[in-house]
Amino acid sequence: MRNKEESKGFVFKITVIGDGAVGKTSLIKKYTQGSFQKDYIKTLGAQFSKYDEEIEGNNCKLFFWDIAGQDEFNFMRPTFYKGSKAAIIVFSHTDEDSFDHIVNWHEDIKSYTGDLPIVLFGNKIDLIDDKELDDEKAINLTKERNFLGYYKTSAKTGNGVYEAFQAIIKELYNKYKED
Repeated sequence: MRNKEESKGFVFKITVIGDGAVGKTSLIKKYTQGSFQKDYIKTLGAQFSKYDEEIEGNNCKLFFWDIAGQDEFNFMRPTFYKGSKAAIIVFSHTDEDSFDHIVNWHEDIKSYTGDLPIVLFGNKIDLIDDKELDDEKAINLTKERNFLGYYKTSAKTGNGVYEAFQAIIKELYNKYKED
């Protein structure tokens, strides 16, 4: 067991992408601050959230880059993707188009970063009836695209949020702790 002075820290940049208004900012706020803001405020360009987490006695500095989903910010994305260690692609269960755009988002980030560990979040599950939720397409896409996993989340209720973020954080930690 190493003492505190010897424990090394980790810095992970995690890029969060997806269409506008799917809940990217709200998910990050829910995870890092435990809060939810119901009024939609469009992200302009990108927002950064820093969060410290301890895993197995090691300090992990997490930088969440919340990239604006609107097309008018397309030109800025390559710069924002640089240095990403992982990505979260978010779609909304209340917006079929946002699901249809997952592949575009994946291809976009991959073209600048190569293959990264990616987790898919299906957000806003609090707004749909469980009986109407058809996960098959998301599960199949997760397998086809070799994503780490698919998580149903609600930034409003917090349902699934902790587990979803932990999946990507633990994956990064385990990948880099051996180096």
